[in-house]
Amino acid sequence: MTNPDSRQASSGFKQTSFLPEPDFNPIYPSPNTLPARCLALMLNAQSFTHPEFEAITGSWRLSAVIFTLKELGWPVESLDLSAPSPECPTRTISRYFLPPKIIQAVFGGGDYDK
Repeated sequence: MTNPDSRQASSGFKQTSFLPEPDFNPIYPSPNTLPARCLALMLNAQSFTHPEFEAITGSWRLSAVIFTLKELGWPVESLDLSAPSPECPTRTISRYFLPPKIIQAVFGGGDYDK
């Protein structure tokens, strides 16, 4: 029998689905929590890296906060940035943000267009 992996398309195209995507219906985090504070900042079109978030909030738990927001249905995106340090010249960090179309959808500025 042939290897099942060899029968997969190698064109790099994403498989389309005939099922509709779910509506944008995220859950807001509990008030007075780091996820709520992070979301409020992102809804004001702010983006930040871990060091910037720590300077704003005093917390080094940004990855846990982002994980929580994603679990609640918020499509937080990230952009990897080169951030070399003396200890690690190849270090990369992420800048986290909400896409503009999500911010617009939250504030009624337009329909969420998947």
